[in-house]
Amino acid sequence: MFTFNKKYFYAALLLFLTEVFIALFVRDKFIRPYFGDVLVVIMLYCFVKSFFDVPALKVAIGVLVFACCIEFLQYLNIVGKMGLQHSVIANTIIGNYFAWKDILAYVAGFLVVLLVEIFLVKKEALCAQNIS
Repeated sequence: MFTFNKKYFYAALLLFLTEVFIALFVRDKFIRPYFGDVLVVIMLYCFVKSFFDVPALKVAIGVLVFACCIEFLQYLNIVGKMGLQHSVIANTIIGNYFAWKDILAYVAGFLVVLLVEIFLVKKEALCAQNIS
């Protein structure tokens, strides 16, 4: 169950660096608010898969639930209640307002993960058949 997968780890690291770049330098109305939310689900998925050999669907559902919980905490204004409303880091990581569109972005990230995993599993199965 516990393992280290370099492929997923490097993907998570690349996605993390992309998220940091978006957070620091992108000020638009699509990439930062929506595409960043899609990527964060994919990044968290890759991070978990870096260390745990768990079925893709279980990890993807867990990450989606986690992302939705964070969004719900935004609805509850958790950053403000913790006294961190002036913290750039807290507002960037946790966020500060609830939006249904963010939930849709998380679901899109979830679907991308599943589609990529399905594609990779099929591709690996085909490659294994050609070898034998």
